[in-house]
Amino acid sequence: MDKLNEYRQIVCQYLEDFAKNDKNSQFVFDRDRDRYLVLHNEWRGDDRLYGCAIQLDIIDGQIWIQVNNTEIYIERELIERGVDRQDIIFGFRSPNIRKLLAADRH
Repeated sequence: MDKLNEYRQIVCQYLEDFAKNDKNSQFVFDRDRDRYLVLHNEWRGDDRLYGCAIQLDIIDGQIWIQVNNTEIYIERELIERGVDRQDIIFGFRSPNIRKLLAADRH
């Protein structure tokens, strides 16, 4: 399997595993544009819970963590599943910070 399809499979399985016990989670998997999200849409008592928990995009063969509204270190879990550490980008960080983080990896 080529790397792109392997990463697609890893991302989808990771998000499905993340939300498997939350019946109110919604998946948005856009395989044509390689955008993958888990949304919450529910009520807890009188409070509405709505928003994106995780968004992962695949851009130029790398997995971009665009949103992480969890306490999980997504990058660690992706590495454990076979993603090359060099192929994980913190999209939620500014470009200047991403450069510093990339320099730490080399």
